[in-house]
Amino acid sequence: MTLPSEKLAELGVELPEVVAPVAAYVPAVLDRGVVRTSGQIPVVGGEVVCIGAVGEDGADPDDAKDAARICALNALAAAADVAGGIDRLAGVVKVVGFVASRPNFYGQAGVINGASELFGEIFGTSHARSAVGVAALPLNCSVEVEVEFALREN
Repeated sequence: MTLPSEKLAELGVELPEVVAPVAAYVPAVLDRGVVRTSGQIPVVGGEVVCIGAVGEDGADPDDAKDAARICALNALAAAADVAGGIDRLAGVVKVVGFVASRPNFYGQAGVINGASELFGEIFGTSHARSAVGVAALPLNCSVEVEVEFALREN
């Protein structure tokens, strides 16, 4: 079995630092064998990398999909932090993705695939998921992702 840290190295992906909360919450909590993350936004180096609603005359869906992957990495970092390391994570149970969407944009599932595909590459499994279009997200982000991870049994 390939550990998540080995898979990240194989993919050439570096786990980022945990993104500091922008309000009154913590990035992740451990509860009865599950790590639940708060909504993670596409922050790299302290800057939001994809802003605005997705769709016609708005943010590009491909850019938003890349941003969902960044959100997933940020969620992974937050979960690893409270779990005691990335290799304590057995896999993803559920992903909930929010996409700031123009009224005529219906590609939320494709955007959130950015997160799901990364988790599939790392853990080699599928997960339950919701992809929801919303009017706006914090800091004018295009996408936000929250994740539930199962802990590996010792």
